Amino acid sequence: MAQVRLIRNIGLDDNATGVQTSTIHEPTVATSHDDVFITGNWFAGRSTDDGAAWTLINPYNALPPAAGGFCCDQIVLYEPSRDIWIWILQYAAAGGGNVFRIAYAPGADPTAWAWHDFGPRDLDPTWTDLWFDYPDAAFSSNHLYVTFNGFNGAGSWQRAFAFKVPLDTLRAGTALTYQWWSTTKNGSLRLTQGAAGSMFFASHNGGRTLRVYGWPDGSNTVGSFDVQVGQWTRDPYSAPGPGGVEWLTRTDSRITGSWVSGTRAGFLWTAGPRSGRPLPYVKGAVVDWTTQALVEEPDIWSQESAYAQPAACPNAQGIVGVSLFLGGGPRHPAHVVGFRDGGEWRLAVTGTSTHGPLAGKWGDYLSCRRHHPESSEWVASGYTLQGGSDRRNVEPRYVHFGIGP
Repeated sequence: MAQVRLIRNIGLDDNATGVQTSTIHEPTVATSHDDVFITGNWFAGRSTDDGAAWTLINPYNALPPAAGGFCCDQIVLYEPSRDIWIWILQYAAAGGGNVFRIAYAPGADPTAWAWHDFGPRDLDPTWTDLWFDYPDAAFSSNHLYVTFNGFNGAGSWQRAFAFKVPLDTLRAGTALTYQWWSTTKNGSLRLTQGAAGSMFFASHNGGRTLRVYGWPDGSNTVGSFDVQVGQWTRDPYSAPGPGGVEWLTRTDSRITGSWVSGTRAGFLWTAGPRSGRPLPYVKGAVVDWTTQALVEEPDIWSQESAYAQPAACPNAQGIVGVSLFLGGGPRHPAHVVGFRDGGEWRLAVTGTSTHGPLAGKWGDYLSCRRHHPESSEWVASGYTLQGGSDRRNVEPRYVHFGIGP
């Protein structure tokens, strides 16, 4: 029976993060050979020796300022066919709106950043009270796709956006062209890792309905279809650990893990307890996008602790890897990685917190990517608390894992 093989499992120290960390950490990671780039709230770091040593990259001043200055959310990707690093940064609102930045650099010099900023008023001059938040990013064979939510100044959700940027223009460093699409019906769109000729993304559409969108590389049109999934609940999100310390107070049902392999697209999110699932767990739904039918519901759950906030990515063989959290009952929040082996999830803990977080704040998303050049393996981001409950006790994790005997 195949097991998870932890190839590199490294906790970053304060020199790597500048203590610019948070229990709402949202880390992402990408690799190219021995180069590793990791981001989180509110730091970025780079290693050139596969995680043995790290250099802080301060997102507040590594690039020129924009809007109200760097804010928080970041995502990093490495795209191997064009040999480019992609760094997405969210900036603070100023004058009724903000921008997000796509920075890009050649693989040979991941410090030689060029960038392009996107603001709501660049899309529609009447959007004077709209700002971007909560990014996701993935690439297909030929395009980078980025999604954001849009909120007004009062903090009310207004719409969601999807952007499509040709990878060749990023690689060439020429004038950036892009397409964009927006909806006022569905938010927090989660893109599929592993896409080829089409990008898929999904959101809940009320009750048990999952709305799946598709945007082909060669088309200007976004299509969609709805799928009914099995019974699940949105609350209560609660799983206190030792001493009764809660860690799920911010958790919700947004889709946080998404992948595509062949004709199947899969989606993962955190669900509340139900019959047979005594604690919050990861709900899974896999659809065949050619038949628009639900084909599998691969949940991840436990009798004694909760699973939450999953990320997912297929390797080159189409095997799905995951990065997620486990906590409650006998344990403080732990980071877990694993993969889908036939009909079973094979999982391994990479690190366990010594404490629970203050005010139960934990989240909101993780990352799981293919390793490069070992495309049958994965890299994942995670974190734990070590030595205390404050954000300064956050220890980000870089994990390189594969399939063992």
